[in-house]
Order: sequence, then C-alpha cells, then structure tokens
Amino acid sequence: MSVRLVEFDRTEFARRRDDVLDVYAEAMQVPPEAARSRRAILASHLELAGLCAVGAFDDERLVAIGYGYLGAPGQWWHDQVRSALSERDAAVWLDGSFEVCELHVRPAYQGTGLGRRLLARLLAGAPVRTAILTTPDCDTRARRFYRAGGWVDLALDLHFPGDPRAFAVLALH
Repeated sequence: MSVRLVEFDRTEFARRRDDVLDVYAEAMQVPPEAARSRRAILASHLELAGLCAVGAFDDERLVAIGYGYLGAPGQWWHDQVRSALSERDAAVWLDGSFEVCELHVRPAYQGTGLGRRLLARLLAGAPVRTAILTTPDCDTRARRFYRAGGWVDLALDLHFPGDPRAFAVLALH
C-alpha cells in the first residue's frame, strides 16, 4: 500500500468535494446521501481564513482527508465551543487557534499510521501553533488516537444543537 499525501488549495478541495464526502461517509459509516447533505457546510468552510486541506491517495483514489481553518468569533462551531470553556481556557486555547474540522480515514486504511501522518501534515501547514477539535466524548478509536498524540481535554460533555451525542473538546500546542 503506497499512499501519498497531497495538499489541496481551495480550488482543488472544492473540485474534490464529492470524494471528500465519500471518505466521510465510509469512515463515519453513514449512508452516502447523508454525507452529501453536508455539501453546503463544506462549501461554507471553503470561504474561511487559513483553510488547510490534505488528502491521502492510493493511486488516484482518495482514501483519507483532513482539513481545518482559523477559528474566529461568529463562526458557529467556534462560538459553541467557546461557550463550553472558561474565559481563561478560551483565551489560551481558542483565540487564534486552528480548528481541525474533519479527519477521516477509510476503514481499510485505519490502523496503518495514515491518520497520524495526515494529521501531522495538516498541522504542519496550519498558520498557527495551537489546534483544537471536538470528538465524541466516549472511549472510541478516535479519542484514543488523539490522546496518544498528546491532545488534552479542555471540556467534556459538550452538546451541539440537533445532535444527541456528547462531545469532548481537545487541544494541542
């Protein structure tokens, strides 16, 4: 398995939107039509400052994707997370941070170190040192992946409107 990492500019990321959503659907185990409902969200992310995106390809097939952007007040996710943090933690961790929006690896490629390579490349391209993300607040493979990578818990049991799951806010300097 020879997988190569490729950084996407905004144009290429937009062009590969359906491939990105296919990776999301397979990794998250949701129907492709459910993933495609996220097209508008992904399109809005294309407009955000500091967008960085990295894809992983096996031959010409996209097998993993990671992307994020600079967080700022007024962005929905940023404001939701800010409300879960103390003023001090928000100032230290959230202000001026890179928000890792999505990191997904097709199941056949999980456990190979690809996710770690992808995340390292994504963060290396980020315009700031501090990164923040949310992941389900339970013992999942993803949660263990981030802990092993040095991510720390900032807040637990965060609930986003419309989603019954609890999330953990994680950060990395």
